[in-house]
Amino acid sequence: MGSILESTDVKNKLEDLSGVVLKPGENPYNALIEACNDDPAQIQALYAAHRVRRNAQQREKFVSPEFNELIIDPYLLRLENPDIEPGFKDARNCMTFWGRPPIHVLELADKLQQKLQACAPSIWLMPLHRMHITTLEVAFSRTPEEIHAIKTILEPAIPKIANYTYRHRARLVKPMISYDLSAFAVSFLPASGEKRVSPPAVAPDSADMIQQGDGYSYHHLRRDTWNAAQEAGITIDSRYIVPSAHITLGRYLTHEDYATPEQRKKWVETIDEINRWLETEVWENAESDLVGEWIVGQEKGLDVRVGTLWYGGGRTVLMGEGF
Repeated sequence: MGSILESTDVKNKLEDLSGVVLKPGENPYNALIEACNDDPAQIQALYAAHRVRRNAQQREKFVSPEFNELIIDPYLLRLENPDIEPGFKDARNCMTFWGRPPIHVLELADKLQQKLQACAPSIWLMPLHRMHITTLEVAFSRTPEEIHAIKTILEPAIPKIANYTYRHRARLVKPMISYDLSAFAVSFLPASGEKRVSPPAVAPDSADMIQQGDGYSYHHLRRDTWNAAQEAGITIDSRYIVPSAHITLGRYLTHEDYATPEQRKKWVETIDEINRWLETEVWENAESDLVGEWIVGQEKGLDVRVGTLWYGGGRTVLMGEGF
């Protein structure tokens, strides 16, 4: 019998630091849109407030004299080091709708991983081909049979969901490293009038209505996919509902690079330095070799995904059409 392991979510609860209060039973993504009066600038401000407050909170944990330890994922640790528990299998099955980053975002993510690994060589890095942004988590930590039952109910709506970004185009901007005691990511903000610097999006091949422009935000996309799944007859069971648009870059698997206060201080200062570089050199900079903007659906539509999805695994049910 395999080990009974505790998910990092138990020790590392991702709380909403935007200040929006949700009402029971409502679409949680619609609540933020209404709280922001459906205004792109206000939506961006709440996303920004969440990630700035969380980074400040986590920075304090790293540099605190009371620092105890990193939150190392026991599942990933066993998958990466089979000698710990030979034959270990991750049995946590999930269903999600992923956005897949286009090539220019993967190039940016690769550069960020290189900068972080130069500071902390022992970190685990998410392979580029597995990178994703979770637009909606439908269900998590279920059996294969439970996920199959959910997928069967959702099946008639899957093509619409997978292809939704083709005519509903939400732009993300202003990348920044976000981090905590278990992982680190590049997070984006819903756009609000910033200069366009990413490759131009191809127009749809018909005259059908297309929603684009910053009035249709990433949060609207999350709201719409939540509605589509619920209307298909399933109950959404997400681990957390927070105003975050992030791609996981990596996790910690050892305390080797964080054993002393000096090492931990160097880590948070490196992240601060990278974030200053992103803001001054990449944000809205058409001359930069790296692009800090993307429209969800560029190159690939939404990836309706099932299976053991942690760390970018699982299998695709349907990949939507890109543009």
